[in-house]
Amino acid sequence: MKIGSVDLGDRPLLLAPMEDVTDPSFRFMCKHFGADMMYTEFINADGLIRDAGSSVAKLNIYDYERPIGIQLYGHIIESMVEAARVATAANPEIIDINFGCPVKKIANRGAGSGMMRDVPKMVEMTKQIVNATHLPVTVKTRLGWDDESKNIVEIAERLQDVGIKALTIHGRTRAQLYTGKADWTLIGEVKNNPRMNIPIIGNGDIDDPEIAKENFEKYGVDAIMIGRATYGRPWIFKEIKDFLRTGEKMTPLTTLQKVDIAKQHFAKSMEIKGARTGILEMRRHFSCYFKGLPHFKEIRLKLVTSNDPDEIIALLNEVANRYGDFTVDENINPSPWSK
Repeated sequence: MKIGSVDLGDRPLLLAPMEDVTDPSFRFMCKHFGADMMYTEFINADGLIRDAGSSVAKLNIYDYERPIGIQLYGHIIESMVEAARVATAANPEIIDINFGCPVKKIANRGAGSGMMRDVPKMVEMTKQIVNATHLPVTVKTRLGWDDESKNIVEIAERLQDVGIKALTIHGRTRAQLYTGKADWTLIGEVKNNPRMNIPIIGNGDIDDPEIAKENFEKYGVDAIMIGRATYGRPWIFKEIKDFLRTGEKMTPLTTLQKVDIAKQHFAKSMEIKGARTGILEMRRHFSCYFKGLPHFKEIRLKLVTSNDPDEIIALLNEVANRYGDFTVDENINPSPWSK
């Protein structure tokens, strides 16, 4: 599969852009386990052009992460175009437009999935961004605003017509947020529309290698994007790839193995962000890595409140010693902070 000149190979797996999740240290772990392409956390266009520190910091990318996309969101066309120019200067492989975020404070002001209520504006914004950068422009969106307006087939054609190079579709409406089951039938309809000639990437409820294989085969998507199922489970990319290659499921990781992964992630977080910020940003990940362990509340509380790197390592060693070869069902909802 190619996005412009970016060749991602056959049946690639992509890491979804997620606020407060896909920072550089988490991307490092996902790349280690085989993510074919990743995205930064999504970036507020207004903040980026105002040179707000938190937005600008999200432009930091590393050569080992490539190919990588920078995702932008906003509701003002001029701001999004200028932000695309700024993001282009950071030299990613792809600029992605967020027309899918369902969070109320974003969607209700017309950004993210809120743009699905104004398709002409969505198309015009996309056209101007395509014209503002030499990089391939892609879009991530949903099936529609609600059950009465599942207009993704029309939207896909119109976005292709103004020059996007790939489209990612999350199989829910904005009204669903993350509830219910993702509906891939319309994703498949877009993919099999004879008018479409760009890659179609499916997203939603990919939390098991068998589901990934089934969706590749049943709906014909060119790639799959994985979001919430990566929380505390960056190895899901390896799980799926191994299954696609061999038909055999990977042996579930033991807690001891997860501790080793958490330590690598923790070290990278502190290396990139410094000890204080690195510790704070790891707390949500610690909760996810060890979700489902029995009688874990006391250690978990210490892990997410300690500010001492040595104490945290000692706590991780305690987890390893106490739980060792214990395994947890990976399909337990691993997210204590889903939006």
